[in-house]
Amino acid sequence: MKSHLKNEKEAIDDHGGRRDFLKKASIGGLGIGMLGVNNSSEIIIGEGNVQSKPAASAKIKITDIRCAIIANSAVVRITTDQGITGYAQGETSKPYLKPFVLFYKDYLIGEDPTNVERVMMKIRRLGSFKPWGSAVSAIEIALWDIAGKAAGLPVYKLLGGKIRDKVRCYNTNYSSRKADTVPKDYIEFGVNLKASKYGFTIFKVAVGFHGGMSRTVPNFTYGNTDSRFRGPLTEYGLKYMVDCVAAMKEGLGDSIGLALDMGPGFMLSDAIRVANALEPFNLMWLEDMLTGDYTPYVMADDYCELTRSTTTPTHTGEQIYLRQNFRELIDRHAVRILGPDPEDVGGIAELKWIGEYADIHGLQIAPHGIFSGVIGNAAQAQVGATMPENYIAFECSSIEQGIARIEMHTNNCNI
Repeated sequence: MKSHLKNEKEAIDDHGGRRDFLKKASIGGLGIGMLGVNNSSEIIIGEGNVQSKPAASAKIKITDIRCAIIANSAVVRITTDQGITGYAQGETSKPYLKPFVLFYKDYLIGEDPTNVERVMMKIRRLGSFKPWGSAVSAIEIALWDIAGKAAGLPVYKLLGGKIRDKVRCYNTNYSSRKADTVPKDYIEFGVNLKASKYGFTIFKVAVGFHGGMSRTVPNFTYGNTDSRFRGPLTEYGLKYMVDCVAAMKEGLGDSIGLALDMGPGFMLSDAIRVANALEPFNLMWLEDMLTGDYTPYVMADDYCELTRSTTTPTHTGEQIYLRQNFRELIDRHAVRILGPDPEDVGGIAELKWIGEYADIHGLQIAPHGIFSGVIGNAAQAQVGATMPENYIAFECSSIEQGIARIEMHTNNCNI
C-alpha cells in the first residue's frame, strides 16, 4: 500500500487530516495510482513509485497492532520499528471486529511482517468461517501492505505480478423493496441500473430469500416459521421471481450482465426448478442458493446436483474460510463460479491461491466484496491484477456511499 503522506501522524492528528489520510491511504495505499471506475467499471493499476519511506535496511519488527471503527468498518493499523505502517479494513457490516483483531496482538509483536506466510501460520488456525476469519484476513492484508512498502514495490508484484492493467468490478444493488412492488416495476429498475454514470457492465441484484421476497411477497413459500429465511417455494413464488427477472432483463438489455443474489434458503428441489426456469435469460450466475452469507456450510453434494441440473451458472463461497475448505467445491466442480471474500477467506494471497486452483479445474471466480470499503477495494484491485484468466470481476457496492461514510465518521479515526 502506498501512502502519499509525508507525515502520517500529523495527518491523523487533525480532523481534516484524518479525512485526507483515509482517502490517500486507501486509494494510493496499495500502489494503485487511481481507484475508480471512471465510466468503465474497471480499476486502473498504476506503475508509479509506491514507497513513502526508505526501504528497510535491517530486519523489521512489528511493534503494535491497533484498530478503529470508521464508518462501521474495522480499520487495522500495524506499526513497525522502522516507521513503516500497514493498513487494512474489515467489511462495513462488521463493526464488532475490533476485539477480535486485537486478540492477535500478542501473536504479532516482534515478528517480521515481511515474512507474511510465517506470521499467518501463527494465527490462521485461530480463525473460522464467516465472520470469524475476518480479523485474520484483515491482518494478512495489512502485512502485505508493509511488505510492499518495505520492498518499495506495489503488492501485486509481490503476488506474482499483474497480468492485466485494469481490474473489472461489478455493482451490487440492494434496492429497498416495498410490499406493493410488482414485477413490472423491475423494468424501470433495470433501465436505471443501465444508466449508472460509472459504466458498470455487470450488476448483481437480490431476489428470492436474499431479496426479502419471503417476507414481502404473500404466498411466496409454504413456510410457517418466524424467520422466513428458508422454506418450500410455491408455484406463485417461482413465477413471481421469473417475472421480476424478465422485467429486469428488459430494462437492462443484452449489453449488461445480470447476476442474482438469491439465498441461502432454497430447498434443493426448488433451487433446481428456479435455475431451470431462469435459463432463457442468460444470467451471469445464481449466488448462494443453498448456503452462503452467515451459513457456515460447504454442502458440495447438494451444489453438485444443482449445478449439473442447469445451464445457469451457480456461485458460492463468500462464507468459506481458507483454501482447504474450497477444495471439495473445486475438485468436484460443485459450482461454476467461486466467490471468496478476501476479508473472510484469509486474505489476498489465499484468494489468489483459490483462483489459481479453480482455473486449472476450469472454474471461474468472481470474488465477494466488502461493501463500501475503499481500503478493501484497493486490496481487491491489487490481487485482481494478478488473478488468472478465469477471473470475472470483484464486487463493488456504492462508491459514493463509501466515500461519504468515511467523511462522516473521521472523528472515530483513533488509530
